[in-house]
Amino acid sequence: MSSLPATTNPFPVRVFGGPTALFEYGGLRFLTDPTFDAPGDYARPGGAFLTKTAPSSGAPADLGPIDVVLLSHDEHPDNLDTSGRALLADVPLTLTTPGGGQRLEGKTKGMADWESIELNRPDGGTITVTGVPAVHGPGPREAVEPITGQVVGFILTGEGLPTVYVSGDNASLDAVKEIAERFASIDTALLFAGAPRFPVLFDNQLIVLNSAQAAEAAQLLGARRVVPVHYDSWAHFTEGRGELIAAFAAAGLADRLDWGQRD
Repeated sequence: MSSLPATTNPFPVRVFGGPTALFEYGGLRFLTDPTFDAPGDYARPGGAFLTKTAPSSGAPADLGPIDVVLLSHDEHPDNLDTSGRALLADVPLTLTTPGGGQRLEGKTKGMADWESIELNRPDGGTITVTGVPAVHGPGPREAVEPITGQVVGFILTGEGLPTVYVSGDNASLDAVKEIAERFASIDTALLFAGAPRFPVLFDNQLIVLNSAQAAEAAQLLGARRVVPVHYDSWAHFTEGRGELIAAFAAAGLADRLDWGQRD
């Protein structure tokens, strides 16, 4: 294999806990699923609560300017909380699900599967963001979405830039296979993991990838680097950093893991 151009070298990813990460790509600053509220109980659809167990490692005021929010879905407080919603008002563009594009105020665009948008780079080039499939539970989308709602993932590409995948709250390896068939090897994958589950949903089956599935997803994608997110800071996440380390080691992929920057 020929050596990669310098522009595909790993770029820093700052992680804040839960699904929230910040990275600069092609001169633009992207933030995933903003969640900065304090620990506590937060209502979710259906009247139950999600419990946040640890504070974020930063605050919205610490972020600096954000150009684009990549919001996998807007309906659950562990992916978009009160402070995250307030943050959206100051962001030039939020990309999210088709339903979220209708619900959210401000400059928001809903992304259907395989729909792309071109973003202008400060240097005069462009970044292409493509919406990709994600399923927030076990089974086909038509059975899952009425219960847990729409979710979207994202692929970022650009001339001379690495290919980046942001999975969103996806539990489907079939969706990952579809993405791998359409895009060449992924340079950096932000994989949402944590093996969340609830006894009252889908008979306690997974609603986002577990650690072994995250490692399998990395293999399917040919991912050169995996930055795990969505595995800590919430009580309904049943697997954390230790399980991810073990699963990637068992798959021979330990060297692909990058835990991001916390400061």
